[in-house]
Amino acid sequence: MQYKNISIPNFKELRLSHVVLDYNGTLAKDGVLKTQAKESLKKLTAAFIVHVITADTFGSVQTQLEGFDLTIKVLSSDDHTQEKAAYIQELGADICLAVGNGNNDAQMLKEAAISIALLGDEGCATKALMNSDIICKDIADALEMLLHEKRLIATLRQ
Repeated sequence: MQYKNISIPNFKELRLSHVVLDYNGTLAKDGVLKTQAKESLKKLTAAFIVHVITADTFGSVQTQLEGFDLTIKVLSSDDHTQEKAAYIQELGADICLAVGNGNNDAQMLKEAAISIALLGDEGCATKALMNSDIICKDIADALEMLLHEKRLIATLRQ
């Protein structure tokens, strides 16, 4: 397993391996992968082990993410909030970065070593916002922040 070490002065020493992304509201709108996410997502899969976790409300995640080197986790329980948090814990929360925008992402964002909430087309649930380390306006900015770690450092250093 490869790790990316990121030292953020007076904040955290990160050793990341996994990036866990919510699908609808984060990578996709109405079940369709956002255009601005496609190129960054391809680059991200070369640097991290990428997971997309979703209830797959629109039944489109498999088709939309075909050809990307990532793991798709379709939620199956009645408690998606807990299921997403448990997924982060199973991977190892201390080596995960999570990105999401919904109430059901809040616990996942809290569990991950570092997290990004999106304030995009669907808005951002207050619980997700409060449990994140960073807020981005769109998925491209969030993914590019991971690819250009100095942006992450500049935002979080104290």
